[in-house]
Amino acid sequence: MTAQSQPDVDPIPQAGALASDRAPRRKVFAWALWDWGTQPFNTVITTFVFSVYLTSSAFGETDEVTIKLAWATGSAGLLIALLAPVLGQGADRTGRRMFHLRWQTWLLAAICAAMYFVAPAPEYFILGAVLLGAGNVVAEIANVNYYAALDQVSTPKNVGRVSGLGWGLGYLGGISILLVIIATLGSDFPADDVRFAMLICGAWTAVFTIPIFLALKDRRPDHVPPSLGIVGSYRQLFRSIAGVWRQNPNTVFFLLASALFRDGLAGVFTFGGVLAAGTFGFSFGEVVIFGVVANVVAGLATMLFGLLDDRLGPKTVILFSLGMLVAMGMAIFFLHDGGTTVFWIFGLGMTVFVGPAQSASRSFLARLIPEGMSGELFGLYATTGRAVSFLAPLMFGLSITVGVAVTGAAAESAQYWGILGVVLVLAAGFVVALFVKEPARSR
Repeated sequence: MTAQSQPDVDPIPQAGALASDRAPRRKVFAWALWDWGTQPFNTVITTFVFSVYLTSSAFGETDEVTIKLAWATGSAGLLIALLAPVLGQGADRTGRRMFHLRWQTWLLAAICAAMYFVAPAPEYFILGAVLLGAGNVVAEIANVNYYAALDQVSTPKNVGRVSGLGWGLGYLGGISILLVIIATLGSDFPADDVRFAMLICGAWTAVFTIPIFLALKDRRPDHVPPSLGIVGSYRQLFRSIAGVWRQNPNTVFFLLASALFRDGLAGVFTFGGVLAAGTFGFSFGEVVIFGVVANVVAGLATMLFGLLDDRLGPKTVILFSLGMLVAMGMAIFFLHDGGTTVFWIFGLGMTVFVGPAQSASRSFLARLIPEGMSGELFGLYATTGRAVSFLAPLMFGLSITVGVAVTGAAAESAQYWGILGVVLVLAAGFVVALFVKEPARSR
C-alpha cells in the first residue's frame, strides 16, 4: 500500500525517545488539550462530585460505603495491571497509538454520560461503583498512549515545560468544567443535578479531545509483528524489564519509586472530596467550590514547577513535593477536629504539590528513555504504576477499618483515618525515590 493511500499515518522517526527539533506549537497545544478534555473524569467524577455523591447518605452509612468504594477502586487497579501489558504493547507493536487512544477516549466519554443512570438509592450503588471502576480502567489505559505521544511534541530541553503544560491545562480544565456545571445547575447540587452533570462531562470529553486526533497521527512500523497474546505479552514484559535492568538499573528503581508515589498522588485526589464532605462537614456546594479553587492552585503550581523541572531537575521537584504532601497529610489527621478551616489550609496546600510531582515523574522517565524504547518504557511506566494501583485505595479503606476499631464507630466517624493510608504510600515512594539517580539534562 502506498503512502498516498495512508494519509493518517506518519513514518516512525529513527531518533531517540525525545525529538531533537521543537514541535509546532499547535501540535503541543493539541496534545496538552487532551488533558483538558479528559479532566472531568478526574475532577468532577473521581474527586469532587460523583465519588462524593456515591458516598453520601443516599447510598448507605458513610464509613460503610466509603470502604466499599475504596475496595471497588482497588479492584479496578488490579484489572488495570492485568490489561496494561496486553493493550499497551499491542498499540506499540502495531503503531496504532492514536487509533487506540481515540476509541478509548470516546469510551470514557460514554462511561461518564452513563453515570446519569445512577439514581440516589442504595440499590444503585453497585452500578455507580462499576461505572467508576470501568472509567478508571479506560482512563489509565488511554494514558499509556497519551504519555507515549510526549516524544512527538517535546525535546530534551523543554520536556518539563511541555509535560507541565499538559498537567496544568488538565487542572484548568477541571476548573472550567466545574464552573460550567455551577453556571448551568447552580451550586446546591441535588441528586438530579449531579446526574445531569455527568452528561455534561461526557460531552466535554468528546468535544475537547478532538484536536489531538487531528494534529497527531499514527506511526507506521517497518513491519507489523504477530500478536503475542496474553501469555506472550507477559513474557515480553518480563524480558523488557530484564533488558532495562541490564542496560540501566536506575530506570527500574525509578519505575518502582514512581509506582508507589503516583498511586499515593492519585489517592490524594480520589479521596480528597470524600474527606472534605464526610470528615470536615463540607456541603456538596462547598466541595465543588473547593474543587474550583484547588484546580486553580494546582494548575498554576504545575506550570510553574514545570519551569523549575527544566532548571533544577525532576528529582528535586518530586522529592520536595512528596515531602510537603506527607507533612500536610499528617497535619490533616492530627488537626481534623479543627473543622473546615483545617481542610482549607492543608487540603488546599496538598493540591499545590500533587500536579508538580505527577508532571515531573513523566518528564523524569522521558529523560531516561534510550533510543527506540519510548512506547515500551511508557508502557512499563503504566504497567508498574497500575500493578500497585490498588495500594492507596486499599490502604485508605484499611486505615478507616483500623480507625473504627480504635475509636469506635458510634462515638465518631473514623473516615479521617484514611489519610494515614495515603500518607504511608507517599512516604514509601519518597524513600525509594531517594535512591534514584537524577537523569542527565540538556543545557
